[in-house]
Amino acid sequence: MVHEVIKKEFDNKVVEIRRVTRVVAGGKRMRFRALVVIGDRNGRVGIGLRKGVDVADAIGKATSQAKKHLIQAPLKDGTIPQRIQMEYKSAVVLLKPARAGTGIIAGGPVRAVLSLAGVKNITSKMLGSSNKISNVRATYEALRQLRERFSE
Repeated sequence: MVHEVIKKEFDNKVVEIRRVTRVVAGGKRMRFRALVVIGDRNGRVGIGLRKGVDVADAIGKATSQAKKHLIQAPLKDGTIPQRIQMEYKSAVVLLKPARAGTGIIAGGPVRAVLSLAGVKNITSKMLGSSNKISNVRATYEALRQLRERFSE
């Protein structure tokens, strides 16, 4: 019997799990909402936000959505090419390239996206909202804008 080691293509991080309810005729219906970030730590990163009947279902759905929304971030020497400030709803995320050895200086939700994207040195600041979903989306959009602006 041969055992093959199956290497996972992407690492994933569950940023947030919330219990959400909606009111229906018979009372309240409970579901779970999961925010998942996936990445190969080599420039590719994706985010997914989905609801499910239980936690595992929500995480599975969010992970498959994240795989459908992958982007390639342009990394240069383990950091981003230039400074960028991105706004998503009321969340504003500022990303600045940093010298080698700095590490990832970022708050929780922003750190998850940047580390899974493979950024090794960066300085960031979350301005405005502290909403995890908005900050993750703002960081994702910032990396996507870099791609649009500097792909040759």
